Amino acid sequence: MVTLTLTLIAYLIGSFSFAVITSRAFGLPDPRTYGSGNPGATNVLRTGKKWAAALTLLGDGAKGWLAVVIASRFAEPASSEATMAAAALAVVLGHMYPVFFRFQGGKGVATSLGVLFGLDVRVAFGTLATWLIIAGFFRISSLAALIAALFAPFFMLLVYQNAGHPYFISVAIIALLLIWRHRRNIRKLLEGTEGRLGSGKRPSR
Repeated sequence: MVTLTLTLIAYLIGSFSFAVITSRAFGLPDPRTYGSGNPGATNVLRTGKKWAAALTLLGDGAKGWLAVVIASRFAEPASSEATMAAAALAVVLGHMYPVFFRFQGGKGVATSLGVLFGLDVRVAFGTLATWLIIAGFFRISSLAALIAALFAPFFMLLVYQNAGHPYFISVAIIALLLIWRHRRNIRKLLEGTEGRLGSGKRPSR
């Protein structure tokens, strides 16, 4: 019952979309109405408001971390790792399919990174470094996210040496969800039409 309750709390935390909240608070266009239509930091950056994108990134990442930390604090000792893993998956699902925003959520990259910092900072830094390297070389956010998503379960397996560990299973499922949410980006990457960082057009007000 404790695990179920904490998992539900994690989902509700994930359902707070900081892209939408930040945009509404500062009078910016709804991120679901321009660019990629994705309520995430990369799309908010298309407004030209770097501070708004930074707040979105920070908020979405922090909620992933917070959900896992809450689970670790209140989980029963015998099932703490399983509860944290469940909360990690739930908060990402909440971000992708938020109950507070008609289930129209983002792709989950920042929230997933926050989750990794809650589960294991070594895996988090390894995944972040992967994203930064790919983004730095290719200037394509979606490509960096996809490659980082593929590496995250590998890093988790490298650390825990156990494919049955709850953390590995949770992160592997999250990676699959991230890839699924990026299916349109994958199509554009294959077509050579995917946009690069810093080249997006600003939305009209």
